[in-house]
Amino acid sequence: MTDTVLIIDDDIQLLQALRSRLERAGFRVVTVATLDELNSTQFPEIKHILLDLKFGETNGLELIKPLNQRFKPDNLVVLTGYASIATSVAAIKAGATDYLAKPIQTQVLLNSLAADVHQETELSEQPLSPAQLEWEHIQRVMHEHHGNISATARALGMHRRTLQRKLSKHSPIKE
Repeated sequence: MTDTVLIIDDDIQLLQALRSRLERAGFRVVTVATLDELNSTQFPEIKHILLDLKFGETNGLELIKPLNQRFKPDNLVVLTGYASIATSVAAIKAGATDYLAKPIQTQVLLNSLAADVHQETELSEQPLSPAQLEWEHIQRVMHEHHGNISATARALGMHRRTLQRKLSKHSPIKE
C-alpha cells in the first residue's frame, strides 16, 4: 500500500514541484491550494501532511491541531520560507513532527517523512551568529505582535522601513 501525502500550500508552482518529487519517490500525493478546498474536499487516508506556514491569509500554526485531529497523520511537517526558532518551537508545541525551511531538498523532505516521530532530535552545538540572533529576536517579537510590522518595529525601537528591509532579506539561519 502506497502512503498518501497531503500537501497544503498556496504556491501552485511549489505544489506541482513537490507533487512531482514525491510521486517519483513512490508516494500518492493530494494537493490543496486554498482553505476552502481543504475544508470541502473528501480525502483518502492521509499518512503524511506537508503544511505551509503562511498558507494564504491563514497562519499554518493555527491549522496544525485541527489537521492532526482530522487526519491523525504519522507526520505533519511545516514548510516555510521564513524559518525562525520562535515559529519552529510554536509548530512543534502545536503538534508538528518537523519544521523545514524552503527551498527544500528532496532527500531532506524524504528523510523527514520517513523519520520516527518519537526519535530524539539532535541539537546543534554550533553557536548562533550575531545575524542569526538578531533574526531570531525579530521573529520572536513579530510573533508576539501577531505579524504586525508597525507594532513590531515600535517594540524593537526601529523604523518600520528598516524592519521591512531586514525581513525582506533571507534568513541567516543555515541547516
